Amino acid sequence: MSVLTIILAVIFPPLAVGLRYGVSKQLFINILLTLIGFIPGIVHAFIVLRR
Repeated sequence: MSVLTIILAVIFPPLAVGLRYGVSKQLFINILLTLIGFIPGIVHAFIVLRR
């Protein structure tokens, strides 16, 4: 995981996930979690991007 990816995951999690996976199930899950609460979106982004 690069520094840019980490910064994007903190500032705007769906963008970081979208750049890695494109339009996929992971992106939609991350958007939903970010809308529910910003912290769950960040946590999900780090979990998904670590794979």
